[in-house]
Amino acid sequence: MKSGFVALIGRSNVGKSTLLNTLIGTKIAATSFRAQMTRDMIHGVLNMPEITNEDDTITPGGQAVFIDTPGVFKDKKSLLSAKLTNKVKGVANEENADLIVYVVDPTREIGDEEMAAYGMIRHLEIPKILVINKCDLPESEKKHQASYERWSKDFDAVFILSAIKNRHVQPLRQKVMELLPEGEQMYPEDQLTNVDNYFWVAEIIREKAYAIFEQEVPYSIAVQVDKIEEKPEITVIKARILTNEDRYKKIIIGRNGHKIKEIGQLARKELETALNKKVFLELEVEEDRHWVERL
Repeated sequence: MKSGFVALIGRSNVGKSTLLNTLIGTKIAATSFRAQMTRDMIHGVLNMPEITNEDDTITPGGQAVFIDTPGVFKDKKSLLSAKLTNKVKGVANEENADLIVYVVDPTREIGDEEMAAYGMIRHLEIPKILVINKCDLPESEKKHQASYERWSKDFDAVFILSAIKNRHVQPLRQKVMELLPEGEQMYPEDQLTNVDNYFWVAEIIREKAYAIFEQEVPYSIAVQVDKIEEKPEITVIKARILTNEDRYKKIIIGRNGHKIKEIGQLARKELETALNKKVFLELEVEEDRHWVERL
């Protein structure tokens, strides 16, 4: 069988986490239109049977473990950005990845940040796939697609697709299997990710906080889930939103607790849908100046 690790690489907000969820067929990674949503190396496991194509060629079956990495985000003054960039560098190499899927956004021009991300993988002597995301957008918005297509010679394959609309994604799955080396199964077939429920719940809560707050507030927060208790008819969850400054704590709580209630309502709704069960979510906000250092 084919098997291996596939690193999803690219700058922030190109759609890597959305692509991971679409490739696997279920929501594993939290997503946001804001930068630096992804902070940890989340695995998504794709198991595929052998496929006989219409032209009688065969796509081998196997297991691909996709690694969702933080977006490359150039901010030299930020400890968070530095830590996340180092995490990407730790995966984007021949020792830790068998294949690179490099994701770009054709609505954004190639600049210093894109070149920094591209420079991480260009020299690697492992197979590389270029994914030009957001093909569902109007042509007038994809002004820079031709610039990315000129990089085609540096990649083993190029795919133009829409992760959010699940368009033209199946050919990418098949190509990944073709390019992976032969090997053993790394995860049981019924395990789709390396993260536990505590991590997953924390990511859902943080995703909702990102959706509500503007500009700098999301980058100053983390979420810690302290307890998940399964009862016959309800799941009880206790969690804390951590922020590194007292002024953000007041903003997150909001007047009369309005904002923290809004986060809780949004998170609870998604958790109940995913778990198919009632959820009681107890949320608090706590100042913790050192949470970034623990990443």
